[in-house]
Order: sequence, then C-alpha cells, then structure tokens
Amino acid sequence: MSEGRFFETHDGTRLHVDIAGEGPPVVFQHGLCGDAGQTQEAFPPEPGFCRITVEARGHGASQSGPIERLSIATFADDIAAYIETQLMAPVVVGGISMGAAIALRLAVTRPDLVKALILARPAWVTAAAPDNMAPNAEIGRLLQTLPPNEAKTVFLAGPIGQRLAVEAPDNLASLTGFFTRQPIAVTSALLTAFSSDGPGVTEDEVSRIAVPTLVIGTEQDSIHPIAHARTLTEQIATARFVQITPKAESRAQYVADFRNAMSTFLKEL
Repeated sequence: MSEGRFFETHDGTRLHVDIAGEGPPVVFQHGLCGDAGQTQEAFPPEPGFCRITVEARGHGASQSGPIERLSIATFADDIAAYIETQLMAPVVVGGISMGAAIALRLAVTRPDLVKALILARPAWVTAAAPDNMAPNAEIGRLLQTLPPNEAKTVFLAGPIGQRLAVEAPDNLASLTGFFTRQPIAVTSALLTAFSSDGPGVTEDEVSRIAVPTLVIGTEQDSIHPIAHARTLTEQIATARFVQITPKAESRAQYVADFRNAMSTFLKEL
C-alpha cells in the first residue's frame, strides 16, 4: 500500500508524491500522461525498496502550474528540489519513457544527486522532437482543433493510427486514452510541448555519466524504440541493457520481466 503526500515546488505548484515500501529511496518517475500507477506496476514488490514517485506537473493528483513551464527541464528541476529538501542525496533515480528522460537529464545536470540510474523504455536519446513522438504531436494538434471524440476518430483513421494498429497495438491503446484524459486542455498542452522537447543534454555529456545504470528496452514499441535503449547503453560506459517481453505480447510477462530486471539491479548496488 502506498502513502500520498504533497510537495510544493519553487513556483508554488503542488505536486503529489506517492511513496511505497521501506528501505533506500528510489525516485522512479512515470511516463507522459501517466501517473504513479504506472511506476507501481513496474516496481519490484518485495521488501527492501522504497519507491518514490513525484507525479509530474499536470499528471495524477499534481497541479499543472503555469502551462508554459511544462517541459522535461522543469520536471527535472522539480525532482532535484524534492531530493534536496526531502531526501539524503545521492539516491537512485529512474523512470519510464518521459521519466527516463527526466532521470537522464538529472544525471547530467545534477550528478551530485544521483548514485544510480534506471532508464526504462526511453522515448528520447538526446535530440529534441524525435520521430517516435509524432503520434503524440498529432494527438495534441487534433485536441486543440476538434472535440475529443471527433479527434479520436480522425486519429484512428489517419496514417499514424493505422500504422500503429498493425505495428504497435499496445502503443495505440495507450494513445487513445489521451482523448478522454482530463482536463483536455492540459493533456493537449503536455502532448504538444513534450513531442517537440528533449532532455537538453548532449551525447558527450551522456558519455560522462559514471554511475551504475540499467537500461530496459522492448520490441514492438514504436513510441519507445528499442534502438533508443541500445544507443543509450552504448553511450554510457557503466550501463547494462536488459530486453524484456513486449506488453503487446504478454502484459503479465512484461511486468514480471520489468520487476526482475529492476530487482536484480537494485540488489547489486
């Protein structure tokens, strides 16, 4: 069972913090338009680990704050502030998708706060606006111009929706949930902002990461290409790569593989 509390950022935005377990803290962040439920599912359930998920601005029970500040850089600054004020640094930091980008940026910009790194199903390497984020950009655009139901119909009938239905049905299932995610204006703003964003770090900076790093990747995932995970593994000398079962093949095995990979890594620290 998890415990919820709130943390106030430097600009007064209240963020919900979900905490579960006892032991050394692992700050583990969710993906774009996700929440703590995503990290709870993937995190090892056995004793000895304390998962801390700071639900990002506009996600879960957190306030969105100023819309113009929605970015990977802002979210990373929020995590840095939380660690500095609430925990004893350095700690293990990681995340899924957007959470991985936040963790990567933190490892580069605030290495004093990070003792180990977990990058799961990364949607970015270093470049902004990667091609794999095009579906998010399209949904953000449609939600800005059409009612949600009509926007969903147009997306599913369009080339991106049709391609994902064949190549990555799990991705498509997640994306279609965005059309009913409230508030719609915040969802559209998040998708638009993050599809053109990036971690704001360089390959050279990433290559200087020296902490133990776990990179998790999966096939059948167009939003989180396994090539991104392999590239980050190659760039970080201290990284190990673990390939897990795709959710599209077996969600139960995906969860089991994810938990096992994290558990093994954390126990070795």
